[in-house]
Amino acid sequence: MAKLSYEEARDELVGVVRRLESGAETLEGSLALWERGEALARRCETWLAGAQAKLDARLPADG
Repeated sequence: MAKLSYEEARDELVGVVRRLESGAETLEGSLALWERGEALARRCETWLAGAQAKLDARLPADG
């Protein structure tokens, strides 16, 4: 998971959501997908927070 780029994690997350929305999975499969989706969402959030921190560091402070 830690090696996934933002785009890879986002694209996989989209696939997970599609599979969950299809309703074709068993309950056990749905739970596994949900857990994977949660992990992927956290990965995306980590990437975005890092990008935001880099932007904030480069922008001049107000005042």
